[in-house]
Amino acid sequence: MVFLLVSLTVLHLVTLVMLLIATLEKSWWIWTESEITDLWYNCFHDNATNTWLCATTNENDWLQSVQALMILSVVFSSISFLLFLGQLLTLSKGGIFYFTGICQAFAGLTTFAACLIFTFHRKEILNDSKDDNRGRFGYCFIVAWLCVPLLLISAMLYVHLRKRQ
Repeated sequence: MVFLLVSLTVLHLVTLVMLLIATLEKSWWIWTESEITDLWYNCFHDNATNTWLCATTNENDWLQSVQALMILSVVFSSISFLLFLGQLLTLSKGGIFYFTGICQAFAGLTTFAACLIFTFHRKEILNDSKDDNRGRFGYCFIVAWLCVPLLLISAMLYVHLRKRQ
């Protein structure tokens, strides 16, 4: 039982860190090795100063929905971790962690929706400014997709987990 609780806690914290990286870090779309786009900025690498020069992205409805859904997924995952800790201390013997599992499932579904929107509407999100066949998805996009099954698996584990002494 202790091993299951520790491994579930580690899984939850790992997915939370992955969500934060996917939401805040650069590299949702890579145009070239020196030009990337994320949810918040378009960045260019300046070879002269060896720094990244970033400007805010042009806002559109699809981008704002992806931003909002990724922030919601971080919030839902954080709330579910706090609920888990609270339920671990207050739940009676034999109780099931339903609320924790539901919040974690919502985090997984919002991440899934954000990834789908970015996948299918990347041309509108990237503002048709360039040929999107020239670029590729970045590691943050892939990390966000990896979070989806991990969040849903942890949600199922929380729903089936019973508190014991």
